Amino acid sequence: MPETVFQFAEALRRLLHAGRPEDFEALWVAEDLEDLGWDAVGRAWRFDAGRWERALDEADGLLLRLLDRLPVLAASAEPAAVHVRTFREPELERLQHATAAALVAQRYGVAGLRTVVADEVAPLARRYFAFLALAERHPPSEWPLFARYLTPGAHHAFLGAAAEAARFYPEADAAGRLVELFDAVRDDLHLRAFLSPRILESLYVLADPSTLPFFRTLLTAGYTDADPEQCEVTRALVMVRRLTGRMEPNTKYPDLEAPGIVDALAQAESVFQRREAVLRPVTVI
Repeated sequence: MPETVFQFAEALRRLLHAGRPEDFEALWVAEDLEDLGWDAVGRAWRFDAGRWERALDEADGLLLRLLDRLPVLAASAEPAAVHVRTFREPELERLQHATAAALVAQRYGVAGLRTVVADEVAPLARRYFAFLALAERHPPSEWPLFARYLTPGAHHAFLGAAAEAARFYPEADAAGRLVELFDAVRDDLHLRAFLSPRILESLYVLADPSTLPFFRTLLTAGYTDADPEQCEVTRALVMVRRLTGRMEPNTKYPDLEAPGIVDALAQAESVFQRREAVLRPVTVI
């Protein structure tokens, strides 16, 4: 089976030949372009493969040509044109910045990505995707860069990526920094909702015994949610049980002997394990 990166470039080439917005949309859906594109650039962020560089360079050029053509192709007020302008054009813009960052990763590695992140005149999305590619690779030398963004004043996208990258740096007191960050944003409901799953997932991976008091606090002061990935109390229950071997009083399950609790926590932990190496991109335009 051809590499995803080559499939992505070929799908873009077919998309470029779409004559009408309806054809463009039909091809987009048939090629599953959004998922295909993010899978392709994600692979290129994470891994070096010399033969991917040419395909990424081609995909980047095709994306630029598509973005040049769309204002004409989707200029009318017809529903199909409006749909392409509203939904597909912004996604192509994000994919182009992500592909450009992937091309830098393939050509110049960590040093090239770091240069893009530091370039304050580069588009924000370009810098973010280079930062995310660094987080995906998490080289040992880059902890100081991620630590610099673990502050509530940082741009939320960079802050979220840094909080997720921290899981790969157990020797750098990353757990302590994440607990400090959680405490700093505790009263900011919007930022907490965004950061909490990322911080708690990283703390799950780090499994640092020093975080036990923090998780015990969350048992009674954390937010609850039906989705275990969004439920601070569920995450705290899983971690307290991992660190102590016991269930402890909490706000979600007042009766610790109730049937189903053990199975619910086991299912939640299974979800956490599946996601422990998965980083979540943020939509940046």
